[in-house]
Amino acid sequence: MNLKNLLPIIGILIGGLDFTGLKVQVGTATITYGNFIQNVVDFLIVAACIFSMLKFLAHFKKTTNGQLDQEEPKKDDTVVLLEEIRDLLKASRVDK
Repeated sequence: MNLKNLLPIIGILIGGLDFTGLKVQVGTATITYGNFIQNVVDFLIVAACIFSMLKFLAHFKKTTNGQLDQEEPKKDDTVVLLEEIRDLLKASRVDK
C-alpha cells in the first residue's frame, strides 16, 4: 500500500483537515505555506502510527521472550557433581 493511498483515509479520520489552500499575498508574490503545514501534519500522523506499531511489537516481543526464558535448561549430572566438588573444596579451604 502506497503512502499516498493511506493519507486520504487518515484525513477522513481526523475530520478532513486540509491546510493546502493557506497562502499569503505579499505584493505580487504569493507564499503558499499551507502545503508545508499539511506535510508536517501528515508526517506527525504517520510518525505516531509507526511509533505505536513499534511499541506494540516491542511489548509483544518482550512478553514472548519472557515466557520462553522462564524455563531453565537442565544441567548434566556430571556438571552438577563437579559443582558440588568445587563447593566442598572451597569450604574446606576456608576452614583451614
